[in-house]
Amino acid sequence: MNKHYLQSKVKSTGTAYLFWFLFGAHYAYLGKWEIQILYWITLGGFGIWAFIDLFTMSGKVNKFNVAIFQQIEAIEKKEKDDDHAKNMAMMAAATGRKNSED
Repeated sequence: MNKHYLQSKVKSTGTAYLFWFLFGAHYAYLGKWEIQILYWITLGGFGIWAFIDLFTMSGKVNKFNVAIFQQIEAIEKKEKDDDHAKNMAMMAAATGRKNSED
């Protein structure tokens, strides 16, 4: 996966609250359509579920973003390892060339 694509998938707590306030669609924003439909059918758990979500929204968004950040970290580590291997190969080639000239 592309690192920039993953960064575009990171969700904002403010936007999640906006979806919660305007449409009650914060679960859809987080890609949880099954829960979203249940939320709408029960009218936000008769208001109780909606009230609880008011205080737990940032945790839900953070949980969603953690998986994305872990994937980004893995990509960055692979890029760093690849760059290191490339630099070592270039140094080995330069050292081998220098030794053959002597």
